[in-house]
Amino acid sequence: MNKTPLRRISLPFSAILILIGIIASTIEVSAQQRDTTALFRVETRDGNEYFGRILEQNNDQLRLETEKLGIITIRMMEIVDIDFVNRKEIKDEKYWFENPQSTRHFWSPNGYGLKRGEGYYQNIWVLFNQVSVGITDHFSIGAGAVPLFLFAGTSTPAWLTPKFSIPVQDNFSIGAGGLFGTVLGEQDTGFGIAYGLLTVGSRDQNMTLGMGYGYAGKTWATTPAISLSALIRTGARGYIVTENYYLSSGGEGVLLLSFGGRRIIKKTGLDFGVFIPAVTGGGFLAVPWLGVTVPFGKRPGY
Repeated sequence: MNKTPLRRISLPFSAILILIGIIASTIEVSAQQRDTTALFRVETRDGNEYFGRILEQNNDQLRLETEKLGIITIRMMEIVDIDFVNRKEIKDEKYWFENPQSTRHFWSPNGYGLKRGEGYYQNIWVLFNQVSVGITDHFSIGAGAVPLFLFAGTSTPAWLTPKFSIPVQDNFSIGAGGLFGTVLGEQDTGFGIAYGLLTVGSRDQNMTLGMGYGYAGKTWATTPAISLSALIRTGARGYIVTENYYLSSGGEGVLLLSFGGRRIIKKTGLDFGVFIPAVTGGGFLAVPWLGVTVPFGKRPGY
């Protein structure tokens, strides 16, 4: 099974979280390959995809039992990817790739959580780095940093992001968590937010209402930040993503709107879009968004 290369993370404990995810992934893949009823997707160098049960696999070749072509033999040197798939992910005889970041939109989380052993690494505009991993099916934790010490000084924002998720029923889940950070190398620089979430819809298509209270230093906000986000699947590899906030401070309101998409490239997610902050008193600015998500570990839903 091919492994997606992971970027180096700034924080040492982030590297430990990645190692945990890799170990979980190895255990999961071994169990799947022992299951002779498991369905696999095999991609070859010429761009073809084959779906079927693996009957035999060695260093030279792979024998695959397909529904349409029967038993076929493929040389290992011609294979670029072997991936365990859920039969529900095949629609109109085409493989709909799994969402590499089904627990978030661009940045804000939704009510769904990472499964135990599942994780991802997210990078936004090169500097932002975060690794998250599922500890249980209902609790996950992430660690991130913006390594400014690489450019000037020693100050580096770093944070932890614990999150609980509770599925209430099909297509309805709630979540709660927070982001708790500090600026390494500085004194009294705590920052973060504690939030609650309500998500309606599936992991592939949903809408999320969120509310949270932020803090800086020892001072908490007196009014909540409100978010409304949505994820809409458009095809085998694409999504429409929108993430919107209303923030209020000192009697002034800020409406932060966003619109963009997610493209699945192999097993990696590429997020792109634009954020438009609009102060109620006037002012307008459009800020581009570009992010990459690399999943690792156990796949959700199996």
